[in-house]
Amino acid sequence: MKLFFKPLHEQTIVITGASSGIGLATARAAAAQGANVVLASRNASALEAITSEINASRPSSAVYVVGDVARRDDLQRVADTALSRFGGFDTWVNNAGVTIYGRLEEVSDADFERLFQTNFWGVVRGSLIAVKHLKKRGGALINIGSVLSDSSIALQGMYSASKHAVKGFTNALRMELEAESAPVSVTLIKPGAIDTPYTRHAKNYMREEPKHVPPVYAPEEVARAILYAATHAKRDIYVGSSAKAMSVINRFAPRVMDRIGGSPMIKQQKREEPARNPEGSLYQAGFGGEERGDQPGHVMESSFYTRSSLHPLVTGAVLATAGVAAGVVIQAKRRRHESTDDERAPNQPRSRQLTGVE
Repeated sequence: MKLFFKPLHEQTIVITGASSGIGLATARAAAAQGANVVLASRNASALEAITSEINASRPSSAVYVVGDVARRDDLQRVADTALSRFGGFDTWVNNAGVTIYGRLEEVSDADFERLFQTNFWGVVRGSLIAVKHLKKRGGALINIGSVLSDSSIALQGMYSASKHAVKGFTNALRMELEAESAPVSVTLIKPGAIDTPYTRHAKNYMREEPKHVPPVYAPEEVARAILYAATHAKRDIYVGSSAKAMSVINRFAPRVMDRIGGSPMIKQQKREEPARNPEGSLYQAGFGGEERGDQPGHVMESSFYTRSSLHPLVTGAVLATAGVAAGVVIQAKRRRHESTDDERAPNQPRSRQLTGVE
């Protein structure tokens, strides 16, 4: 299978969940690099404003479609709009998602089903519509999973389940495309906690307002990873070293992850203030136009781990340089130590170093 990626400035990129958070950050970053963008979400007013903002700099480079990813017909309209306006698309990003905060025993079946319609079935339908087109011209399918695609935490149990399902579907689709040598790259992005309006859009069964468990990263860092995947074949990308760490712990020490994801994270997901908007945007569009949330505390603007993982040659050079530097420091310390020995015992012979040659 030979993969071919157009440079970003020649691409048309479809983004679902584009009216806020990661989707909005990605749309702006893609447009800034010259890509045409097709934006989709349920929030008409936010989409209109974002599209006008982008087109003010590059006329006719952005178009939007108001729709719900839970409905296949709406997703098909997104693809049809890309075809009619730009002649097709080169990258499709399934980003739309929502969460529920609450104990599994408390959440209604209707809420569970609605979450899966958005987080899982929206990805499935969007992927299959996208792949039908991308198989003809090549390109990238990018699905937004989560650190919770690999592990789980209490109070977001069904969200964790939906992201596990997204990973299983994405991996199976990749295998089938590779088996038929289709020219489509399939990437699963797994962000850690990201400072978006995610918590404010959530359906909330708790008495307290929810918050992310730190460390928390900026949405622009996820956008950077998405646009990298639009031009490079990457199977998985973790955003934030904490995301990778949780995945590794869950793989090799699952009982440890069970303990971490239980009582400690239950406490860390609650603010010391009452819930503001318990209904969230599970069933209707929430507010839009904002990339950032209102996470209390420090937000990491970048992730050295993520940027290094996207550029392994640079990482190797950094590690090699660090190794050389460490060697120089060790040798310098050894010489200082020997000089001290000489000063303290001038009449005694210096002890031999073991060099491997006698």
